[in-house]
Amino acid sequence: MSDSRAAIRYAKAILDLSVENKAEEAVEKDMRSIVSTISDSKELREMLASPIIQGKDKKQTLNAVFKGSHSITEGLITMMVDNKRIGMLNEVALKYIILSEQKKGKDVAIVTTAVPLTEDLEAKVLKQVAKLTKNKVTIENKIDESIIGGFVLRVGDLQYDASIANKLDNIKREFTNSL
Repeated sequence: MSDSRAAIRYAKAILDLSVENKAEEAVEKDMRSIVSTISDSKELREMLASPIIQGKDKKQTLNAVFKGSHSITEGLITMMVDNKRIGMLNEVALKYIILSEQKKGKDVAIVTTAVPLTEDLEAKVLKQVAKLTKNKVTIENKIDESIIGGFVLRVGDLQYDASIANKLDNIKREFTNSL
């Protein structure tokens, strides 16, 4: 099973649990905090991805970083550590936000960039995406230095990849095929 499908399953389960316990807003706030904290901290991303650091240490660190989170969020962290899936915490949080926004009748546009979006650029992207989807849209900015420059825009099932890394891959593929 791909990590993306697993992340969606975790996110759906947590959303259902938060609806059942009438804690949607608190858990969504926690998920937004998780996404922004992990995006802002290279050390935290490396710690989550590291196979060397033990699960109990990861759990202890995450509980300290996200102290005061709702019990559902704490349970998610514990479950993901126990299932050795904690490396996907950021993706699960993103999927939760998307599902929660869709439940409210909104779309979430995930814009992946090498550096954080400025407010001006975010407003321009928001305006264009709103025209395309004809829905209320919110933007989540993911930072991924590996795309080098440009952006990757994802809204629901649609994806537009205007990253430098993608363009370099296309050139490489063309060059390889022409030999």
